[in-house]
Amino acid sequence: MALRAYDWVEFHAKTTPDKRAVYDLASGRDFSYSQMHDRVAKVAGMLREKGIRPGDRVAFLCLNTTDVMELVFGCWRIGAVCLALNFRLTPPELAYILNDSETSLVLVDAPFAPLIEPTKALTSVTHWMTTDGVGGPSDYELALAEAEAVYDYHPQSLEDQCLLMYSSGTTGSPKGVIITHAMLDFTASAAARLGASGPDDVSLNNMPLFHIGGLNVTALPSIWSGATCVIMRMFEPEATIKAISNPDLGITVMFCVPAAYNAMRASPSMETADFSRISLALCGAETVPEALINWWLAKGITIQEGYGMTETAAAGTMLLKSDIPHRIGSAGRPLIHSRIKIVDETGNEVPRGTPGEIWFKGLSVTPGYWRNPKANAESFTDGWFHSGDIGIMDEDGYISIEDRVKDMYISGGENVYPAEIEGLLYEMDQIVEVAVIGVKDEKWGETGCVCAVVKEGESLSLEDVLAHLDRRMAKFKLPSHLHLMTELPRGGTGKVLKFELRKSVPEALGL
Repeated sequence: MALRAYDWVEFHAKTTPDKRAVYDLASGRDFSYSQMHDRVAKVAGMLREKGIRPGDRVAFLCLNTTDVMELVFGCWRIGAVCLALNFRLTPPELAYILNDSETSLVLVDAPFAPLIEPTKALTSVTHWMTTDGVGGPSDYELALAEAEAVYDYHPQSLEDQCLLMYSSGTTGSPKGVIITHAMLDFTASAAARLGASGPDDVSLNNMPLFHIGGLNVTALPSIWSGATCVIMRMFEPEATIKAISNPDLGITVMFCVPAAYNAMRASPSMETADFSRISLALCGAETVPEALINWWLAKGITIQEGYGMTETAAAGTMLLKSDIPHRIGSAGRPLIHSRIKIVDETGNEVPRGTPGEIWFKGLSVTPGYWRNPKANAESFTDGWFHSGDIGIMDEDGYISIEDRVKDMYISGGENVYPAEIEGLLYEMDQIVEVAVIGVKDEKWGETGCVCAVVKEGESLSLEDVLAHLDRRMAKFKLPSHLHLMTELPRGGTGKVLKFELRKSVPEALGL
C-alpha cells in the first residue's frame, strides 16, 4: 500500500496554531500557522473555482513572497502540481515551459506583469492572475477574498508529483524535473537528523524560491518542521546583513550560494554585523572556495557545504559542523536516504580517491523527467541517476565535488577541473569573483582562461595569477589566458553561467 502524503500546514495549525509560520520582510505580513492554514484554504478554494483539478499544473512567476508559499500548499491541498518559473527567462523561453507542461494558471508578480501579454500570445494558458507580492490590492487578493475555503486535503500518496521545475536548458530545450511528496518529505527528514532545522529555528529565505535550493533547503523544511520562515524578496547584501543582525527576527538558519557569501564579505556592514544567533549557515549550488569558508570561520560562522541538485530535491550530501575545519573542501557524506557512487565513462564504480561521475539513487531522487523518455533513458541506469558532476569519494565516504562534466576540459590529454584553480585564485586579495573555462589551443587542444572581476583600484595580470599558482598545481593545469570583466554572468541563484563565458570569451580574446 502506498504511503499517504499529509498536510504540513494543517498539522502545525492544530498543534502549534499561534506559532509564527511565515513573515514577509517586504510587507510586514505576519502569519501564524493557524492564519496560514486559513490562507492556504482560500488559495485551494480559489484554484478549485478556477477549474484546477488534481494533477493540473499551476505556475508562479514571482519574486520571493509569502504568496508563493501559500500557492505551493494550496496546490497540494487539492492535489495540483506547482510549477516554478525562473523570472529571468524571456517570453519565448517561458512559453516553451508553459506549453510543455500544459499549465492551467499562472500567478505573476507585479514586476513581471509586462511579460504577460507577449507570453500569453505564445501559449494556451487559461488563467493569468497578478499579485503585487506584498499583500496589496491585486487579482490574487480579490480572488482569495471571494473564494470558498477548502480545508480537506485531497488524498495523495508520497509517490505522487507535487512540484515541477525545469532545468536551465544550457545544452538544449529545458527538461521538467518531476518532484514528488516523498522527495520533499525524505530530504527534510534526512537534514533534520543532522540538526539542520528544528521547530525552534527561524530561517531566512533570500535565495529565489523558483530554484530548488531556495525552496527546499530552508523554506519548505522550515514548514515541515514547524519552524518560522522569514521571506526576503530577493538577495541583497546589506538587507541580508540587517535582517540577520535584527534580534527581533531571531534568524538562526541561512542558506546562500558562494557569490552571496562573498558579496556580504565585501560589505562594509559586516564590521558591525551581529551573526551570533546563526546556528546553521548552509552553502551550495557550486563548489565553495576554501578561502571563503576560512574567512567566515574567522568571523565565528561555520559554513556547512552541501551538495544536491534539482533532480535530488537539493539533497545529497552535507558537511557537519564537527567536520570543520579538517574537512573543508568536502561537501560531506551522503544523507541517510541517499546512495552515491563514483563511476567511470562505462558506468563502472571507480576506486576510492579516483575522480569520476557522481551517480545517485534513493528516496530523494526524481522518478524522471516530465514526458521526456529520451532524457530518462540517457539519465538513468538501473535506477541510478547520472548527475553530470565529477567527484571523488575518499576512504571515509566524504565527497569532494571536482566540477561539472561539461565544465571540465582536457589539456594535453589531462583532465583539468576549473573549480580547483578557482579555489586557489579566490585567495588573491585583488579578486572579487573568478571563473575558469577551457578555450581552444593549437598545441594542447585546450588550455585555461581565467575570467576575473577585480576590486576597484586594483590590477591583475596573468603573471600575477601564475605567480600565485606556482608550485601549487601541476603545470598542465596552469591557465594561459586572463580575461578581465566588470561582472560574471550569473543565473537565478548566483551560479556562474560558464556556458555563456565559453561563447563570448574566446571571441573577445581573438581565439
